[in-house]
Amino acid sequence: MPMSGPTGAARAELVFFRNLACLWALVIVAGFVTQLLAGRSSFASPLIVHIHAFTFFGWVALFVTQSVLISGGNAALHRRLGWLALFWPPLMVVVGITVMLHAMEKDGGPFFFGAAEFMFANPLSLITFAALVYAALIMRRRSDWHRRLMLSAVAMISGPGFGRLLPSPLLAPYAWPIINLVGLGFIIAGMARDRRHHGAIHPAWWVGLAAGLGWILVGEVVASTQWAQDTTRAVIAGTPGANRPMGPYRR
Repeated sequence: MPMSGPTGAARAELVFFRNLACLWALVIVAGFVTQLLAGRSSFASPLIVHIHAFTFFGWVALFVTQSVLISGGNAALHRRLGWLALFWPPLMVVVGITVMLHAMEKDGGPFFFGAAEFMFANPLSLITFAALVYAALIMRRRSDWHRRLMLSAVAMISGPGFGRLLPSPLLAPYAWPIINLVGLGFIIAGMARDRRHHGAIHPAWWVGLAAGLGWILVGEVVASTQWAQDTTRAVIAGTPGANRPMGPYRR
C-alpha cells in the first residue's frame, strides 16, 4: 500500500517520522541520564557496560541522523550511512546479551523484574529488533514500508528508556510487560497518523505491532516455565545474583 502524494504531504510525513525518532531518542537518553543524576549509575562501571553504552547510543545517534538526513532531502548520504545498519544490530544483540548476563551475575537483574523474565525476554526484544531492522533494509526501495518497519524496530528496544523514567518498582510484579507495552506507543502514534492522513493504517504497522506483542507474550510464557526458572538458577549459581528471589518483588 504505497502512500504517494503531493510533495507537501510527503514532506510532512518525513518530518513526522523525524520528530518521532527524536522523541524516541529523548526517552532513551533521558532514562539513562535520570539514573546517572540520581546516583543509581556511574561511569565507574566494568568495561562491558561502557561497550554496551557505546553500542546502543551509537545506534540512537545513527537512527536520529538517518531520520534527519532523509527529512532534509539528503538521500545520498542517508543511503551511504545505511550500510552501517547492516552490521550494527548483530553487535547490539551480542553486547546486549553479554551485559544482561553480567547484570544477572552481579545482582540478579532489576528486582522489579523476575530473574527468568529478565534473562529470557531481554534477548527476544533484541532479536525482534534486529529482525525488523533487516526487514526494513530489505524493503528499503519501498520507503513507506522501510520507515515504518524501522520505527517499529526501535520501539522494541524502548523499554530500557521507559523503565528508567516510569516508577518501575511500583509496577511489580507486572513491570516488565507494562514497560514494554508502553514502548509500543510509538507504533500506535504512527497508526493514528496514518488513519488521520491516509484514511487507513499501513500494513507495516500491523507487522510491527504483532512483532512487539508477540515477543512480549512469548517472553512471559517462556519465563514462567520450570525450564526457564531452572536454567536461570543454573546461570547465576555461585554469584551474588543467586541471592535474590526468582520472582519480581518490591522493596
